[in-house]
Amino acid sequence: MQSTRLFEIIYILLNKKTVTARELAEHFSVSRRTVCRDIDALSAAGIPVYAERGKGGGIRLLSNFVLNKSILNEDEQTEILLALQGLSNVRTPDTQNILNKLTAIFNKTATNWLEVDYTGWHHEYDYFNDFKTAILCRRVVQFEYYNAYGEKTFRRIEPIQLWFKSRAWYLKGFCLTKQGMRLYKLSRVKNLLLTDEHFQPKNLTDEPNDSEQENIKNLITLKLHIQPELAYRVFDDFCDGMAEKQNDGSYIVTVKWTEDNWVYGYILSYGEYARVLEPAHLKEILANKIKIMSKNYS
Repeated sequence: MQSTRLFEIIYILLNKKTVTARELAEHFSVSRRTVCRDIDALSAAGIPVYAERGKGGGIRLLSNFVLNKSILNEDEQTEILLALQGLSNVRTPDTQNILNKLTAIFNKTATNWLEVDYTGWHHEYDYFNDFKTAILCRRVVQFEYYNAYGEKTFRRIEPIQLWFKSRAWYLKGFCLTKQGMRLYKLSRVKNLLLTDEHFQPKNLTDEPNDSEQENIKNLITLKLHIQPELAYRVFDDFCDGMAEKQNDGSYIVTVKWTEDNWVYGYILSYGEYARVLEPAHLKEILANKIKIMSKNYS
């Protein structure tokens, strides 16, 4: 891209002081005419770059030109470096290279203020970088997908965005089979194939809509009483306003969730430290499941 090349030309001139058009043409694998157009573009943008002909000549910047003083103040430099440091955690192509160059130009140390690890404690998202490549290069992906009920389907997707939501990674994309926007949980993706088929992005405004998403018909108001021993999970799992602390240190939690096997399993994961207050029919369902569990260990 020309914008990246223009920036690198400035970087080269700041370090080498003088460089010939031939050297720049060879460095970027472009023609000398393209280099001349780039120099004209830099000059038009207010960068004091000029060329001298003859022996000892070449392309130079004015000796008193300093990039950080002429364009960005101290706070702006720091903010750019911090933003790039964070962006490098998602391994966007060339981010680290640009970060190194700006660090040298600004004469600053890039603080490693953010660390992002896409793997869980016990599960690794093997496909994360493949999805990133597919999104940036606009390549169709296909994979096997398991829904909340363990049912396997085959999907062909034009990937649009990786999305972190509620402690989990999702893929947002256009499903070529369903001809609509869909949302897929990365941990349920198996046997991913990054195809060589390219696509053009569509002008879509629709939100993802799929059977894997919450079904409004199954939405219930769940009220739980959670003992103090597992109060830490209240802070981890529920937002402010959902939990009301009691005098004995326990909590009453009220939340609207879709009733399904995940909800049953979630409540049971609290063991003897949680009790369903509402709705009544959920108490019966869990009581029956506990009886079956008890038989499994009798």
